[in-house]
Formats: sequence, structure tokens, C-alpha cells
Amino acid sequence: MSQYQDGTYLAKNPTWDVEDSPWKAANVIRMMERNHLAPSRIAEVGCGVGEILHQLYQALPEYCSFSGYEISPQAIELCDPRKNERLQFYLGDILDEVLVTPYDLVMVLDVFEHVEDYIGFLRRLRDKAEYKIFHIPLDMSVMSVMHMSPILNARNKVGHLHYFCKETALATLQDNGYQILDSFYTSGPVNRPPRTMMQKSRLVDLVKAKVFAKNPDKWVRILGGSLMVLAK
Repeated sequence: MSQYQDGTYLAKNPTWDVEDSPWKAANVIRMMERNHLAPSRIAEVGCGVGEILHQLYQALPEYCSFSGYEISPQAIELCDPRKNERLQFYLGDILDEVLVTPYDLVMVLDVFEHVEDYIGFLRRLRDKAEYKIFHIPLDMSVMSVMHMSPILNARNKVGHLHYFCKETALATLQDNGYQILDSFYTSGPVNRPPRTMMQKSRLVDLVKAKVFAKNPDKWVRILGGSLMVLAK
């Protein structure tokens, strides 16, 4: 039994990173708006405690319905207070579902780096929806390789088995039949989880923002980050 099913992951991560959910949902909406997407049936693979879907439920039109798939029984229990007629949660793997009609949009947010056979996972996921939004940690950076502790922490605490930079993340999706439509960083001094934002002076924030804006690829290649991707 995996750490996600036997309670080990919950013991290591008691909040299931729910505090990042409003920020992740906002970035999903940003991606949808950038690409003029108006999905009516939305699913999330590895939905955790369901707060990202709950945030989207509150923000998107009433014609939208939401389905969350999660293999952790502990997480599904924590989803229960959030479910309603338009927002449902399922204990199981979406890959095992025989869908009569594919979803309009499937979200895979910080998931496939945890999956042992991530190649097989991505290939089987492809037909579950017309559009897919991925959020991918970019663990492979100059700083992480130099110090190694960030990579080992990602492995030991949150279960990352695979480590990507922007280029290998996008190549992985393309090699498995995905068409990349759009991408942007969710990292750097401007767009990152609120819990990781250090309180600095406005001048320091301004300088960092200007440096990042000048060469975001170099910033992330050196310091790491994460990437939001829209694909078909």
C-alpha cells in the first residue's frame, strides 16, 4: 500500500498543503482566461482534500460541474464537507474510469512527479479530457543540485520520485502525445505560494521583480520554481 493510502503522507503533511489552494485555483483561472476556455465539466486528478475544486466551484459559473479523484481515503474524508450537487469526490483513479464523454478539462496539479510509471500515467490520461492543465514543480535547478537537500526533502516529505526543469517537463508531455498550448511560471518573486513569500522591503521586492521579468528562464533555472501548462 502506498504512503498516500496508508496515512503516511497525511502524517508528514497534515494540512495536505491546503493553504496553497486559493493560489493554485487563481492560476488555473488565469490559464483559462488567457486561452478563453469555458469548460462545463472539470475534473481534478489527485485532488487532495478538494479545496482547489472548491475554490473553482465558488468562482466559476453555475453551469460548471466538478469531479475530484483521489486515491487516499484520508484525503477523501477531508473532502466530504466540501461536496455538493455540483462538486463530487471519488476514491479511486480516473484512469480506471470508463467515461462515456470525456471531461472538458482535467487538472493535474503537482501529481505526475509522484507517480512511479509517470509515462504510462500520462499516456492513459490523454483521452480523459479535451484540455489538460498541469502544474509541475521544477525541482531540478542549479541551487537544488548544488545543495541536494531541496531534492531530498521533496522526495522524503512530499514523495517526489521524478525531478524536472522546464525543458524536460515540456518534452515529457510532448513525447507522450500532448500539444502544448500555453505555459507560465508560478514562481519567482511575483507569482508563488503565499506561504513561501518572505517579508522584504518594497525596494527588495521591486528589484527582484525586475530581475525576474528580464530573464525568468534564467531565474528559474538557477533558483527553481514551478510551471503551469495548458495542453491538448
